[in-house]
Amino acid sequence: MKNEKISVLMSIYKNENPQYFKEAMASIFKQTVQPEEILLVEDGPLTDELNIMISEMKAKVGKQLTLLPLEKNIGLGKALALGVEACRNNLIARMDCDDIMVSNRLEVQYEEMEQDSSLAIIGSNITEFYDTIDNVLGYKKMPATNQEIREFSKKRNPFNHMTVMFRKEFVMNVGNYLPLKGFEDYYLWVRLLKNGYTAKNIQKDLVYARTGLEMYARRGGLSYLVPGLKARKKIYHEGLGSFKDYLFVSTVHVCVSLLPNKLRGKFYEKKLRN
Repeated sequence: MKNEKISVLMSIYKNENPQYFKEAMASIFKQTVQPEEILLVEDGPLTDELNIMISEMKAKVGKQLTLLPLEKNIGLGKALALGVEACRNNLIARMDCDDIMVSNRLEVQYEEMEQDSSLAIIGSNITEFYDTIDNVLGYKKMPATNQEIREFSKKRNPFNHMTVMFRKEFVMNVGNYLPLKGFEDYYLWVRLLKNGYTAKNIQKDLVYARTGLEMYARRGGLSYLVPGLKARKKIYHEGLGSFKDYLFVSTVHVCVSLLPNKLRGKFYEKKLRN
């Protein structure tokens, strides 16, 4: 697999902040190892400001930026599934269009993938911030080794989605991203693990992840509670966890979903972050 090329996969929709998107793209262009392709799924019609910005970037970098426009918004999971299929390289690095990569993120992960051809997916820790990267809210550390990741996956998502790099062929072998509202990435990881693929998390913060109270708000209320319970049942059947694990995470999910937004934020910051 020597000298494999990298595709960076992103999805964008009309409500994205143009400035945040510009900063995310700038962090790609500053990478010490440049991706051969940046594949941007346009999930439905975009604003004029976003369209102008994307057109300017396309004119500047040419074929490095591949655009995949969709007629209507279909949601992140379905958009990413189409993006994976369309990527022209086997190594795919995920990124959200409002986050910022450290300058050597792709280089560090690429070297790990090059050294171990059995490695299906590799992620990292993140620094969570609000507004600017100087305003750090916390750090999210993930399990490091394959065995630790397998154990962790029984109760929680073992990867920070915006940090992963994976092999397209292995992801396609287990069915790619599949619909599971709010949990499409977790659902994919447990299927990879269940099928015996090898995983790793680098113990470095390779991505600055934008967060805040809006994120906590999305993780509460009945609109998150009900789909989340359905998703956890599906993940239990497809993953490595026991029925006891399933009962535990479902109970926690109910409690956290029903907390007021500010209390939920404190829970995430104190219990699930460093």
